[in-house]
Amino acid sequence: MPATSSTSSFRPFALSDQLSPKADPALIADDERHFAAVASCLDETVAGVSDQLDILRKAPGGAGREALERDQEIHRLSARLRTLRRFGLDLCLGRMVAEDGSDPVYVGRIGLTDSTGRRLLLDWRAPAAEPFFAATHARPMGLASRRRYRWSDGRVGDYWDEVFTADGLDGHAALDDQSAFIASLGGNRSERMRDVLATIQADQDAIIRAGSRGPLVVDGGPGTGKTVVALHRSAYLLHADPRLGQRRGGVLFVGPHQPYLSYVSDVLPSLGEDGVRTCTVRDLVAEGTGAVPEPDPEVARLKSSMDLVRAIEKGVRFYEEPPVDDMTVTTPWGAVTLSAWEWAEAFDAPDPGTPHNDARGRIWDELVAILRDKLEAQTAGRAYDGRGEEEDEEAIPERLLRRALLHDKELVGTLDRSWPLLEAADLVGDLWSVPAYLRMCAPWLAPEEVRALQRAEPQAWTVSDLPFLDAARQRLGDPKASRRQRQREAEAAAERARMARVIEDIVRADPDGEGAVTMLHGQDLQTTLIDEAALTGERRDPLDGPFGHIVVDEAQELTDAEWRMLMRRCPSRSFTIVGDRAQAREGFTESWRERLERVGFDRIEQTSLSINYRTPEEVMAEAEPVIRAALPDANVPTSVRGSGIPVGRGRVAELESVLDGWLAEHAEGVACVIGAPAFRERPRVRSLSPRLAKGLEFDLVVIVEPERFGTGVAGAVDRYVAMTRATRQLVVLTDDC
Repeated sequence: MPATSSTSSFRPFALSDQLSPKADPALIADDERHFAAVASCLDETVAGVSDQLDILRKAPGGAGREALERDQEIHRLSARLRTLRRFGLDLCLGRMVAEDGSDPVYVGRIGLTDSTGRRLLLDWRAPAAEPFFAATHARPMGLASRRRYRWSDGRVGDYWDEVFTADGLDGHAALDDQSAFIASLGGNRSERMRDVLATIQADQDAIIRAGSRGPLVVDGGPGTGKTVVALHRSAYLLHADPRLGQRRGGVLFVGPHQPYLSYVSDVLPSLGEDGVRTCTVRDLVAEGTGAVPEPDPEVARLKSSMDLVRAIEKGVRFYEEPPVDDMTVTTPWGAVTLSAWEWAEAFDAPDPGTPHNDARGRIWDELVAILRDKLEAQTAGRAYDGRGEEEDEEAIPERLLRRALLHDKELVGTLDRSWPLLEAADLVGDLWSVPAYLRMCAPWLAPEEVRALQRAEPQAWTVSDLPFLDAARQRLGDPKASRRQRQREAEAAAERARMARVIEDIVRADPDGEGAVTMLHGQDLQTTLIDEAALTGERRDPLDGPFGHIVVDEAQELTDAEWRMLMRRCPSRSFTIVGDRAQAREGFTESWRERLERVGFDRIEQTSLSINYRTPEEVMAEAEPVIRAALPDANVPTSVRGSGIPVGRGRVAELESVLDGWLAEHAEGVACVIGAPAFRERPRVRSLSPRLAKGLEFDLVVIVEPERFGTGVAGAVDRYVAMTRATRQLVVLTDDC
């Protein structure tokens, strides 16, 4: 927990005896004074935000938009208060000193300004903060020096200076032969991704701050910081790009699996950002929770095609054919004929793009209008001439006609057969259980492919089914939407009636019958007084979008069909696509551009990361031949450091002793056993498959019988991924060593 900033005796530096030269007052006195000002401002800011929250929470809740805006402000202030209380002084990442000799600029997780308007911390996402991350000796960006802090329990445990000019040496720098970044690489891992904001590198920062007008591909091998870039770019764009504010869709972050999302769950809040939604592809569809991997590789291949997903459209149109026979409709006002062309006219009434189930209500409205016009024309003793001239609206009350028509079993039954309300699960299940239906929807499939796609349990969902369920749900809409719309209209009518009675009471109370009170008679004003927000509204899934920008990590694993799920949630095609072709289990023989253009992207920008900051060179020397044997052109990054620990080897029976020895020797850090499903996790030791280890990192990785991971590209990728999770030590256990 960060130490409190309220006591004047608090010393922000806690440097060990080995670092005593860095404690020289000439080096840290300016920082101490600045931190004192930050501490005082933090106390004032926390107190002020707390007071604002108390006032808002005690204020009347209001209704409608007023209540919504109040809740949004409470959410915003609560998030800021959490950030302030969580970090305290360690909101400060470091400082930079300009060549022109101006005062140092301190960079923080959030911006902070005191009561006089003096800027104490510059938000890391601000354009002026870019040199703190991006300056290099070749391109100093106007800096003389830069200092980065390492915080522990709210105090500075170490700091490092980098000098870019000769003047930067003058009394300002505590120079090390080890930079802050390299030192951080050797730190212990934990169950959560560690904080790396202060040590973002120039190549990473350039990608984080890149524009978001179209798709940007970030290609990089293991350990190059792809996940770091993806997360920090999410926070940066939501803050810096006005096109991506929450009211314009916001940012969605898509990770490969739940262990990954748990691992990175602390990162965005630590950046002062809680407005980014995170999920996996499974989370986009309700059935994803229980879906299992597709057992048959050939079926998985067939279902990965966007063409097959498009068959959903033809499957829905099968249920949108108007009746071809005339029918007689009998009502209390007489009997009329509903012709085939009038059925067709009603079926054409919904606007293009209206979901199937939503359109059902529009069709019924049109049928009621057609029949009402015919009945009124007949009652008036003249022939019906298409839709006729306007007659007295009260001749046949619409409410009574609707009620009568709803009791006409033949009319309702014909509509049910011709345009039924459909469930997405039923429609997709029929594809996999009714061969004739699948052949009709996808006539290009060969007979053996149709047979392969059939299964005994239509709704035994697999991961490969999710894009079909998503497409069907989008095309069909909610079968209960019409009922909710009728409920909303009834509630609105009741509210209007209630408001009319209130207004009449107010007007009667006006002794003059003049003045502003008489304005309440105006229909427009009466309508504005209705609390629309309090009425029953649409229950939209927040992951349904649309979003202003989507960030996808481990994007090499997505099928074409899964890309379709994401693209429909971001019509602007503003994406950050992060991945490594060499880590695609199903192979990735195309270029990124070829793959993405095929699924519908254009104007694709691409950049790459080639430095492996995570994996020691001892491990990469063993991992590189594994992946090159299957993928000779794999983008294998270059490690920047060694651990001094060779890759260990042993027998499977030694697993427990390897872990016991490591735990006894290391009081901190996390190990992972990969490839032993029967191994039970223990404190500081995870057990994962190669798939679920993707995107994670551990101090020690123990791989059990890697030869059992399989052959071909998938087996090589699983071994490569497992090996490159190690940040310090790798041990491989087999039964034939």
